[in-house]
Amino acid sequence: MTTTDHTVTPRPHSVGELLEWARTARPGADPAGPTVTSAFHTHYGTRHTGRRGGYRNAVLSVRIGAAVGSCGIEPGTGDVDVLDDCVGATVGQLLNHPQRAVRIAVLDAYLMHLRPHPSAGGATAELVEVAGANSLEKSRRRAEAVVGLLPPGVRCVLVVGVVGSLLAALRDRGIAYYPCDLAGGRTEFDEHVYRDIAAAPPDYDALLVTGMTLGNDTFDPLLAEAAGRSLPLVLFAQTGSAVLPWFLGRGVTAVSAEPYPFFSLDGGPSTLYHYRHEGPPWTR
Repeated sequence: MTTTDHTVTPRPHSVGELLEWARTARPGADPAGPTVTSAFHTHYGTRHTGRRGGYRNAVLSVRIGAAVGSCGIEPGTGDVDVLDDCVGATVGQLLNHPQRAVRIAVLDAYLMHLRPHPSAGGATAELVEVAGANSLEKSRRRAEAVVGLLPPGVRCVLVVGVVGSLLAALRDRGIAYYPCDLAGGRTEFDEHVYRDIAAAPPDYDALLVTGMTLGNDTFDPLLAEAAGRSLPLVLFAQTGSAVLPWFLGRGVTAVSAEPYPFFSLDGGPSTLYHYRHEGPPWTR
């Protein structure tokens, strides 16, 4: 069970505020000191046996000490030259980089360097191991673990970031959902995918949101939506796995944090770090 002491670890109101905290060393280390020793892109495609469709992912990652921070990017948009910007640069320099993906990946690595899992953001995580004989089995077990972070009694979920196994896990539990993703299209269950939360029906009573919203700058509006309606907000985070636990109690009720390498890149067991906030979702 997570315990979060807000007198020891203050909570930011937005991603921009947390970035500014990092620039001014508020989390605990001068950003002018640590440097990025390695930066890399990971591009991969997945199509599970038995599934009708597949997907492609692209990720920018940077290493600071023993910590690797990541930010998902849209496939085909990654600039390889940005790796040269990162390697050898300080955290302070890169927190002001013009590309948001660099700023988020560096923030993730910096915060993980200071407070690695299972203690990201000053909270304490439950370690959850997911494994499977094949990629689909492992994906389903990961999805079951993530959906298990939703509070009891949830009837309908706004899902931001369409993942087939997550939708299947919600269906198995009899939980309705509205799928939302910037890519649009149809789900594997032939359901319409809303491109914007404003277009989705408003009668959901929880949000299940991907960490990729950090990279495309849509996280803060979702945080405000959840806080404004006092709805539980659960995050599944490969992007920003060490960033998002900082928002526990500032609108976020739970985080499934998954640092690099992600579950789909490893045939063996993978560890998820599950953070929960006990109490009202918004602590003022």
